[in-house]
Amino acid sequence: MRAVIQRVSAAWVTVSGPAEKRGLAKGGQIVGQISKGLLVYLGVGKGDTEADAEYMAEKLAGLRIFADNEGKMNLSVQDVKGDVLLVSNFTLHGDCRNGRRPGFDAACEPVLAQQLYDKTALMLAEKGLKVEKGIFGAYMQVENVNDGPITFLLDSQRLF
Repeated sequence: MRAVIQRVSAAWVTVSGPAEKRGLAKGGQIVGQISKGLLVYLGVGKGDTEADAEYMAEKLAGLRIFADNEGKMNLSVQDVKGDVLLVSNFTLHGDCRNGRRPGFDAACEPVLAQQLYDKTALMLAEKGLKVEKGIFGAYMQVENVNDGPITFLLDSQRLF
């Protein structure tokens, strides 16, 4: 699994297009919204398992990227009682090295990817975090107020 993690003071996601046609949401409707916390774009790759979901949930909940009273990044989203907005993003496994069109061979097939995405969200919630989500596989618009800006990349295979 791969994640782009942003420390935010607010974030929200709306949907349109096919999700609207499937009756999952009305166009422009906010389907997930948080205040202070983490906006996490999560991509599931081929070969990822529940162990990757566990690693992500543990790392996301405990990652010390919020400032303490001295302005040092010493607090986690749990410590600051923040929220998590989890947004599925298969393009995190896009390969742009060859040609002009990205390849997505490394992305997991949708059924398993959604299971692992949902499992990650459940594990974060079990750690006491309020977790909001986008709609898996939907065309989404994500807006946020990046706090810092603070942005990190995370890979469950520890490639970066």
